Amino acid sequence: MAADSRTGTGPRDRFRAQVRQEVKTAALRQLAEGGPEALSLNAIAKQLGMTGPALYRYFANRDSLLTDLVVDAYGDLASSLARAAETGPADPAARLTGLVHAYRAWALAEPHRYRLLFRAPLQGYDAQAATLVEASQPAMAALLDAVSALAEPDPRAPGGAAAQFREWRERHGFEGVPEAVAARSTLLWAHLHGMVGLEIEGNFASMGVDPSYLYEAEVADFARSL
Repeated sequence: MAADSRTGTGPRDRFRAQVRQEVKTAALRQLAEGGPEALSLNAIAKQLGMTGPALYRYFANRDSLLTDLVVDAYGDLASSLARAAETGPADPAARLTGLVHAYRAWALAEPHRYRLLFRAPLQGYDAQAATLVEASQPAMAALLDAVSALAEPDPRAPGGAAAQFREWRERHGFEGVPEAVAARSTLLWAHLHGMVGLEIEGNFASMGVDPSYLYEAEVADFARSL
């Protein structure tokens, strides 16, 4: 008996999903080789033996494809962080260290996808669209959970930013997270992002420095500051 097409499990739906995945795989190769500027739907169509108009039945335009790639990357990053949290030690500081290592490892393994998340991919592309912001929240939730498990921080958000973080927290469904935890987590992420960005661009390598100890020191300093 044929599957109900409304369930998305029929042959046509499976074929569509397969083609979309093939397009995204080809697009990721382009990103790895030349960055977002190298992304070309026409080149992908030719590579897959399709016409341009045929490919546009699967992705309306380049921005639509980019959005799928960003959402997928956020999902993979969040899954990596979740696995680190689930399999890590019970000690809160050690668990946060494991989360930091997982974040760094994902970025080093997928530098082209990491750049796609945290840089504006192309002029005119809305990297802060609601769909993308929503996709980023599970990864942030993993960090918030790890920081929340540590000693209770100073209840004041730094720089008088409590109201801003309260609004952010409520807008994204983190109502149970104190403003100070949200603020401290954001500061930690900003520091980590800076180090990861330097590392994937080869800046530590050009110095002849193994940055592993810097990540360890960052987490240790952060835990002591709470």
